[in-house]
Amino acid sequence: MASVQDQHSGDLRQRIEHSPMGAYQWLIIGICTFLNALDGYDVLAMAFTATPVTEEFGLSGAELGFLLSAGLLGMAVGSLTLGPVADRIGRRNMTILAIVVNAAGLFLSATSANAAELGVWRIVTGLGIGGILVGTNVISSEYANRARRGLAVSIYAAGYGVGASLGGTAAVWMMGEYGWRSVYTLGGALTVVALVLVLILLPESAAFLYNRRPADALQKINRIARKVGQAPVSALPALSGPHAGTRAAGPASGTGSEAAGEGDRGIGALFNRNHRKVTVLVWVSFFAVMFGFYFVNSWTPRLLNESGLTQNQSVVAGIMLTLGGTIGSLLFGFLTSRWSTRSTLFWFTIGSAVAIVAFISSTAVVWAVFALGIVVGMLINGCIAGLYVLTPQAYPSSMRSTGAGWAIGIGRAGAILAPLATGGLLDGGWTPQAVYIGVAVVVLIATVALWMLRGADIEANRAPRG
Repeated sequence: MASVQDQHSGDLRQRIEHSPMGAYQWLIIGICTFLNALDGYDVLAMAFTATPVTEEFGLSGAELGFLLSAGLLGMAVGSLTLGPVADRIGRRNMTILAIVVNAAGLFLSATSANAAELGVWRIVTGLGIGGILVGTNVISSEYANRARRGLAVSIYAAGYGVGASLGGTAAVWMMGEYGWRSVYTLGGALTVVALVLVLILLPESAAFLYNRRPADALQKINRIARKVGQAPVSALPALSGPHAGTRAAGPASGTGSEAAGEGDRGIGALFNRNHRKVTVLVWVSFFAVMFGFYFVNSWTPRLLNESGLTQNQSVVAGIMLTLGGTIGSLLFGFLTSRWSTRSTLFWFTIGSAVAIVAFISSTAVVWAVFALGIVVGMLINGCIAGLYVLTPQAYPSSMRSTGAGWAIGIGRAGAILAPLATGGLLDGGWTPQAVYIGVAVVVLIATVALWMLRGADIEANRAPRG
């Protein structure tokens, strides 16, 4: 329940922070979730079209591997480079530009005459997705109130699994009817729909408008206020310096210290005295969890098959991972309404490591593999949701997209390394059981990083109030 002071605060950010969420705010979360679902669709689209693409272009295993990694490479570069840009031009503006790039990459992928062209367009598509993620992750966090932020961002994160599942199903049908190129055409068309929704319905980040003060900032803030059911703001607070932020009143503020200035912007700010420790620990967590997540989702069917399951049983186990993923993302969100984001994520990483080992140890009992597949998918996807919740809570609003973008980019590096490292270990004679145990150890590195983060003065260490 908001206090009387909060209800009458002149700062819209404080009112959003402590007031119940309205229909428009949930609509914003829905649009961001749809955009994240496009990420899931895009990643799985390349995996599902791998066979016909290989047949048409006569690809070797190495060439196919490059195509499968090209999109992830683009996403990593996009997240790393476009996060700081989003903090300067606006999260909504970055999202719009990134959607255009993403749509272009998808449509052009459908026109590829050879593997080299497809690889280039896959990188372009990934760049667009990287830009989309750094904008939507922050917007979904900032338009949720404090009590529901964990749930809202977890719903956003669950969009990936939904997009992967529905997109994969659509891809199978589309390839049978119209060929593999139709999968990318459909993706481009869905991205155009997303662009229209963003242009019409998605607002700019209120924190960005307060911090950067673009033209007509007050009018834009008051348009947002009307849509979220709040009274208009009469005037913006004075800035403490050139373009300085006024984080004292801002929601989802990452740190307890609320004075922000030019030192709290740009890539260098991630490693200043206030943020250095947080940045390193968040990056380690993102890398380790993404490594485990992409290993589980990309190698499970093949390794289960090598461990004695039939091909069909291995595919069903993969489906169980996806099913558990959506449940896990939502479960994480509900738990963070009572406990802090960091502590919830800490226990999810421990559970993930234990479940991964139990999963590969149960291959002699098929029903146990399926059941534990749901548990593994639930916990490792919950970890991904947790990182998306935690990262915006670890930084001030003036550098939130920069912080989220670089964390996501570092995580994508783990995603790229996981399949490559796994292949090398298998070639080196490792058994599937040994590989899974090794991945569990990598996930536990995130557990250690989150434990070391416990003393930081960030919102992610504070449980929601009432």
